[in-house]
Amino acid sequence: MIELTRLNGDKFSLNALMIEQIQSLPDTTISLINGKKIIVKDPHTEVTALIKAYYQEIGIQESLIEVGEANE
Repeated sequence: MIELTRLNGDKFSLNALMIEQIQSLPDTTISLINGKKIIVKDPHTEVTALIKAYYQEIGIQESLIEVGEANE
């Protein structure tokens, strides 16, 4: 889980595995695999860093790199 901040200042945790896409429109908009969209205060780069850290913490960062290399 990663901790983010909604536009109204409320903090919440989001399962990073549910994230499909992140956009800056100019607010950071996160699209989930279930079709929901969440707008957060956190900058795109910070959200990406939180996701990478979470992937490393649960041990899937290396697996994703290996899958990417296999698909090339």
